Amino acid sequence: MIASKWVDGNRISLLENGEEFFPAVFEAIGNAQREVIVETFILFEDKIGKGLHAALRAAAQRGAKVDLMIDGFGSPDLSPEFIRGLTSVGVKVRVFDPGQRFFGQRLNVFRRMHRKIVVVDGQRAFVGGINYSADHVMDFGPKAKQDYAVELTGPIVSDIHRFVLRSIAVGGKGVGWFRRRLRAAHHEEVNGATGEAQVQFVTRDNRHHTNDIERHYRAALRTARKRVVIANAYFFPGYRLIKAMRQAARRGVDVSLILQGEPDMPIVKTAASLLYHHLIHAGVHVYEYCERPLHGKVAVMDDRWSTVGSSNLDPLSLSLNLEANVIVRDEAFNRTLSERLDHLVQHSCKEIRVEDLTEWSGWRLVRSFFIFHVLRWYPSLVGWLPRHAPRLKPLDPPPTPTGGATQTEAA
Repeated sequence: MIASKWVDGNRISLLENGEEFFPAVFEAIGNAQREVIVETFILFEDKIGKGLHAALRAAAQRGAKVDLMIDGFGSPDLSPEFIRGLTSVGVKVRVFDPGQRFFGQRLNVFRRMHRKIVVVDGQRAFVGGINYSADHVMDFGPKAKQDYAVELTGPIVSDIHRFVLRSIAVGGKGVGWFRRRLRAAHHEEVNGATGEAQVQFVTRDNRHHTNDIERHYRAALRTARKRVVIANAYFFPGYRLIKAMRQAARRGVDVSLILQGEPDMPIVKTAASLLYHHLIHAGVHVYEYCERPLHGKVAVMDDRWSTVGSSNLDPLSLSLNLEANVIVRDEAFNRTLSERLDHLVQHSCKEIRVEDLTEWSGWRLVRSFFIFHVLRWYPSLVGWLPRHAPRLKPLDPPPTPTGGATQTEAA
């Protein structure tokens, strides 16, 4: 049984790329009165990271409680000055599962905190796939990422708020802290209906919700009647999800995949292309986005169902990482996201056709058989990897260098 529930009465807005996302987030933090909570996989010390840094400092200096969670693998190189600029004004900075380097290499690769969530004053939330780095804005150049997030208001924000507070508690603060923060929030928080969208907040972890996001995808594919469009950056899903796509296409549903044609990591395209025969011969349309790296994790099915979030459709996201998506039932939002994806297909994608595929051979048959069964069984194969409870390490203020305030602190 899928644990999350549909929540009525929400307003949801699509934010495409950093040009729409960062101004909305920084404006929300700039208006925060009581509380700001940010979770992110990547925070870099570039112009975007410094923009978040300034917004969080200002919120803390106004008296808001500010909590920042970063991942130990995704955000490994923040300087002491950057951290001190936050902690010195009261921002609580915590690192998910920090790992020690071995001969300069980071070994803590598996079971990462891959979510990207912001909650402001318990009344406004952001969920998606966009990290805090300059490669999410167009002026970064040809390697700027194509990505999506959403802004939410309404009753669903209460669910998201409870989730991020619980994550801090489970990571180290404890049940008592969670209850006190939740009581304080409920004393002031009022999240009445702000729109008409039905929304579920769906997460993946390594204990109680190991495959919830994948199950939502499969359930929507089983009930799709007209159209499916999935745009996903890292595509190497399990057997059951591929089977659901193939079955939908064979019963006449127009199933389209938008995958990376100019990937940030070449192995991503190689892995996905190994599945093209299985998909295209079943009637699935495969498009490669060729303008720049695709980083999105979104989908639309028929006229109402949509999803936006942090979860890729690959072994890391579906079986190892901590992820968060919103599932939406709303015709207007579905139409908006569909139009954006259609624009990508029409202007920036190349369709992979049967004639583009290499001929079948004995080696390809053997390789295909092997891949098919790896996809079928990998969720259980990764079970041997450590499943420790998530650990959040608080970062204390580094010692202040002799000579006064740093440039970061004075900014």
